[in-house]
Amino acid sequence: MAKVCQITGKRTRVGNNVSHANNKTKRKFYPNLQKKRFFVPSTGEWITLKVSTSALRTINKNGLEATIRKAYERGTLSI
Repeated sequence: MAKVCQITGKRTRVGNNVSHANNKTKRKFYPNLQKKRFFVPSTGEWITLKVSTSALRTINKNGLEATIRKAYERGTLSI
């Protein structure tokens, strides 16, 4: 599976390693993704999402259903 957050849409970024001599080689910056199960009270079932840690904080702050609704409106939701 791709390393993409299902809530925020964060994905792998590309950049450079820069040495002391200013040599540049390509590298990747991966998002901090965690596989997490969430309980949806309205449907009474569990869903498994691959989310970034920043998305986990957002879910803890705003609630799962509100966060999913907002991600769906933004178009970043991929379930």
